[in-house]
Amino acid sequence: MGVTQVPEISVGSCDRTMPVIGMGTSAYPPLDPETTKAAILEAIGAGYRHFDTAFAYGSEKPLGEAIAEALRLGLVKSRDELFITTKLWSSFAEKDMIVPAMKMSLSNLQLDYVDMYLIHWPVRLSKEVKKMPVEKREYILPLDIKSVWEAMEECKNLGLTKGIGVSNFSCKKLEELLATAKIPPAVNQVEMNPIWQQKQLREYCNAKGIHITAYSPLGANNTKWGDNRVVECDVLVEIAKARGKTPAQVSLRWLYEQGVSIVTKSYNKQRMRENLDIFGWSLSQEDSNRIAQLPQKKGVLFADVIGPYDISLQIDAEI
Repeated sequence: MGVTQVPEISVGSCDRTMPVIGMGTSAYPPLDPETTKAAILEAIGAGYRHFDTAFAYGSEKPLGEAIAEALRLGLVKSRDELFITTKLWSSFAEKDMIVPAMKMSLSNLQLDYVDMYLIHWPVRLSKEVKKMPVEKREYILPLDIKSVWEAMEECKNLGLTKGIGVSNFSCKKLEELLATAKIPPAVNQVEMNPIWQQKQLREYCNAKGIHITAYSPLGANNTKWGDNRVVECDVLVEIAKARGKTPAQVSLRWLYEQGVSIVTKSYNKQRMRENLDIFGWSLSQEDSNRIAQLPQKKGVLFADVIGPYDISLQIDAEI
């Protein structure tokens, strides 16, 4: 099977272009490192060049091993062919801890730099937090956006990352960040799919020059927080049948046509390749209109992940 060439796009303040489809490496329950490494190598063989990880996923080390192996095998000629995104975990979201946290992620990845470093969540968690949901409200703290972003900017200025951005940030949180930022965030990675289209946030980010990356583009089916509402949506199933595609491909194509990039995850070899097969065809205006009218339902609720505390409910209300 051939290697799919994935288009690349410029994203704001990032020093390099980003492939529009990335492969996610978060799994629940977590997979063993060898399974993760093998899936990443398979993905590189299929054409994926953008890989999305995070300290919290526990997948930085197997991703780093897979990159080293891919270079050794000649699957890629140089590290520069890959675009690696990782994320600052909330327990390290204090100004003095961020550069060391970034260096720890680089060590896990066996890399000198990443291409994108994101603030994972718009909260800080105390050191006592060892599992989710968080056991006590006092362990969840507000994020000091100004000082945290200054340290993110330092990571970029030190050459530890080519770009900096955020994840799960609302218009309100972005407004606060932009008020003091010297380097604007290149990316805001948020839940987005045909069932949660993020129209208001997309309009805001477009106006501010912030690129949106969509996670859970297929509704996070087969995870603790997701379900099958995207891949079994009647409208998407009908469009897919008419076009000789899968509902997943229709969802991913729709996202691509909205001008966003996508982080999709499958460790299944066939679906991994199917998820790349969204170029060279398009949705009709009628298809797009039908998708635009779908009832909306948010999938990822921070109240479920962190616990139903005032601060997590506030985040859910904003985004």
